[in-house]
This record gives sequence, C-alpha cells and structure tokens, in this order.
Amino acid sequence: MEVLEKKNKNKKYRPILDGIPDWPVYQLSRNRKEFIEEVAQKSVERIRQLRPNRKQLLDDLEATVYREQQRMKRNRWRVDPPDEQRFWAGIKEKLVELSNKPDDGSGAEDKLLQRIVTRYANEIAGNFKPSSYRLARSITTFWFNRLLNAARVKKFGAIFRNKYTLRDKIQIVGKVKQLRKLARLGTIVMVPTHFSNLDSILIGWVIHALGLPAFIYGAGLNLFNIKIFAYFMNSLGAYKVDRRKKNLPYLETLKMYSSLAIQKGAHSLFFPGGTRSRSGAIEKTLKLGLLSTAIEAQRNIYLNTSEGEEPRKIFIVPVTLNYHFVLEAPDLIEEYLSVKGQDRYLPEQDKYGSFQLLRFLIKFFGKGSNISVSIGRGLDVMGNYVNDEGDSLDAQGRVIKTRDYFVSNGYITIDKQREDEYTRMLSHRIVAEYHRINRVFASHLVAFVAFEMWQQKHPKLDLFGLLRLPEEDQVLEYAEFRQACKRVRKQIYRLKEQGKANHATHLKGKIDLVIRHGMENVGIFHLNRPLLFNKEGNIITQDLSLLYYYHNRLTGYDLEKVI
Repeated sequence: MEVLEKKNKNKKYRPILDGIPDWPVYQLSRNRKEFIEEVAQKSVERIRQLRPNRKQLLDDLEATVYREQQRMKRNRWRVDPPDEQRFWAGIKEKLVELSNKPDDGSGAEDKLLQRIVTRYANEIAGNFKPSSYRLARSITTFWFNRLLNAARVKKFGAIFRNKYTLRDKIQIVGKVKQLRKLARLGTIVMVPTHFSNLDSILIGWVIHALGLPAFIYGAGLNLFNIKIFAYFMNSLGAYKVDRRKKNLPYLETLKMYSSLAIQKGAHSLFFPGGTRSRSGAIEKTLKLGLLSTAIEAQRNIYLNTSEGEEPRKIFIVPVTLNYHFVLEAPDLIEEYLSVKGQDRYLPEQDKYGSFQLLRFLIKFFGKGSNISVSIGRGLDVMGNYVNDEGDSLDAQGRVIKTRDYFVSNGYITIDKQREDEYTRMLSHRIVAEYHRINRVFASHLVAFVAFEMWQQKHPKLDLFGLLRLPEEDQVLEYAEFRQACKRVRKQIYRLKEQGKANHATHLKGKIDLVIRHGMENVGIFHLNRPLLFNKEGNIITQDLSLLYYYHNRLTGYDLEKVI
C-alpha cells in the first residue's frame, strides 16, 4: 500500500474521455427540459402505482400541502423560491375543491399531482454548464493551491507561488486503476462516507484529479444558501436534495431523478449515510432510498436491452474520507449528544461560534495535517466484487451474471419486495467495505485509546456521567497510555493482514513518534483541544465531548478488548 500511495500521489491521470461533449452529464444538461419532463411523468406513474385509488392520492396530497406549509412557517431558507406560499396556497384551494365533489372522471387529481411533481423535478435538477464547470474547476484548483502554499511556507507572499499542490495535501489511495477502467466499461455510483461540508468539494476535486468525467451528485439544499457554494455545486453537476421534505411526491421524484440519470449513463455520487456523521463514527446504517435507485436502474437496463446487445453495468464504488480533524465536529457532537442524552446532557452555550466559508478553507489549508481518500474495490449492485473487466465474482472468485438476480420464470421481472432485500444486502456490504478500507490515522489511535482508558477507569459512569468527569480526574499516565497504544496498534496491524482495516503509513515506526504525531494533529483546529500533554508529560483533555467524537472513528473493530 505504501508503494501504491507514493505512486498515486505523484501520478497525473489522463482524462478517460477526450472532451466534455462526450460526458454523460453533459448529454443530460443538453436535454435538461426533456429529462425533467421524463422524470416528472415517470414519477407520476410510480406514485399512482403506490396510491391507486382517488382517496389515497388525495389524502397524500393533503398531507404534502400540510407538511410544506409547516416547513415554510418553521424552517425557511434563503434558497427557497419566493413564490412558495402562493404556489402551495393554490394547490390547497384546488384540493379543497376536489375533496368536496365526487370523481367526475376528468383526472383532475392526476393533473394536480403532475403540477407538484414537475415543480419538484425542476427544483431537484442540476444545471451543468461546460463553461461554468471549467471556470469553477480552475478557480477551485488555483485558490486551494495558493492557500496551501501560503500555509506551508508560512509567508503571505507564498500565496503567489506554486511549490505545493493539492496532491501534497490530499492523498488518493486504493483501487484507482480499477475505478478508471470500470468508468469506461459502465456507470459508476460512488458512495463516500460523510463527515464535513467540505466533502462535496473534496470529492469533486478527486474525480477531476483521477481523469474522470464530472459526476452528478446529490448535495443538501442547505449548502445552496451560500452563494459561492451554490455556484460551484451547480457548475459541478450537483442536483439538490432537500432533507426537510419527507412527503411521498418529493421522495419519489428524487429517487426517479437518480434512477433515470444512472440509466442514461451519468456517473453518480451520493452520500448513503444521508447526512454528515454526527457522532464521528463511520456510518453503520445507510439510507436506502437513493441506494435502491442503482438497483432499479440496473434492472431497467436489463429489461430494455435488446437481445444480443451488451447491457451496461452499474458499479458501486465505496470511498472513505479520512481527516485528522473535522471543523464542524463541536457542533456535530453536541447535536448527537443532545439527541442521544435528551435531558441527561446539557450542552455548554456558545461552545463553538459560526464561521464563514472563507475562514473554513483558510483554516483547513493552514494546518499541516493531510487528508486521504481511500477508493474501495468495485461492487455490482448485489454487493459482489467485480474484476477489472467488470465481471461479477462470487465468494470463490467465479464469474457470475448479475442479470440472473432479476430473473423469475425465465424473464426479467419487477419485484419490489425482492429489490428491497437486495438494497439491504448492498447497504450491509458497503458498510463492511467502509470499515475495510478505512485508513486509521495516528490521531484516531490516540483519541480512541485515551477515551477508552477513561471509560475503563470509571466503569460505573455512563457516557454522560463520564463527559462530566472532574478536571482532576482527566489525566492519564503516559507510560500506561503508551502501552495501550502499542497494543491497539498491534491489533490494527492484525486487522490489516486480515483485510478488515487499513492504516496510514505514519502509523508505523517508534510508538512515541506515532503518539506525538497523533497528539499534534487530533482536533488541531479547535480552541479546546481533545488531547494535550501536560507539564509532567502525561495526557489530558480540554474537551471530553470532542475527544468522544474523534474516538468514535475506530468503533466497530472490537479494539476495546485490547486496551
């Protein structure tokens, strides 16, 4: 892995497609109006299958209007369209009219559903433009490189130099060659872990750096509140996901948008955890909605492929993003603990103030610690590994046909219950792959060991009691801590040998140097550091909640047993 890491770090990848006009995302944008109309029409058909009689449909439309009006009262965002209240007031008026008269066979309720779904489809749809994409790509690379040089050289004048590049800051490791091959053979659905608002921009840069065409990707609508974010995301192929909207018409339209885009060959990216990890742990359960669209798309490709024609395969590629620190960590863990503990956890007020995007980026690049992006081995939509030729493999490494999973009585069939089970199987496999390709940093090691040691020293305290531990008890003897770190590191080595985890190269070497590296980098940005050395050379913390957040990165490996 170390040889591969150095090789990937310095390698410049040629684009796998010569020009933007060849990119599937460009083809979608050229036919944007027709695509939106297709999404809306097929969404209506799907909803009518789920709500076949008039009363069921009207009940769902009434629930949709109610939820939308509540959302507008309680949780409005700047990015929301100005005509929302007028639109939904008009829908409500029409619904009242329809509810008070019998069905006249005119299909008025279907037309009303069409209006709602078409509005949603237009809201969700991305608007990729080649000129904007080139400009956004150039600006991103230019300014990130400049910030990086100023930070590394520690002089303002260095902002105009170009000694360091993003490849010095961001290490891309794992199955890069296979990813590039699979992107030529079929359609990629990339599914990364999600820890920070920076993830979308980071993954966008990685896709470009690896010579891949732009992906469409689902980005939270809240990020479009920031104008500069909105510009970059629109330019880079993002479609909008509004997690405030839980009604049936919206969710079915969103899923249909994803499914049809994948069927048309657009490489896609979404965060299957649904939102940033509040606890700091790798996702254990995934949202199945968008994940199911990959399986539906593969089934429809098989259904619509003529005999003798080679069907296009969909490949799922897990990716883990590995940071020493997450800038939003104080807010995320506070939210997690508030939900988990309810009245048992009382967060401190104004623990961590808000900050602007520019400050976010300057601080991020101003710190010396690196990031790594781990590319996992490709899977088919059933969760089977695939080889470099795109063939699916069973547990014994034999080639199998994914098409057979959709066949019943000799024919490709639509079976929602069966595909729901396939989606669950795929989600479990992705979670297992996240843990397998997760790259353990020294900062993860020291945070995990320290928090576990405090837990073991106070076995009668629950989590919330431990977080209120008096300051005089927040000290660990270095010699004891050092030995625990050695034991845990040894177990991480074993897990790597077994193919159950991975680790950064800096985790090797003298344990004291590894510990120091971890201590210097864990939560490096935060005002209250999760771990520090005191004057006596022992281990202390300034914030146990933050330490808990960084500790959680290594949960799920049973490392507690070797502390």
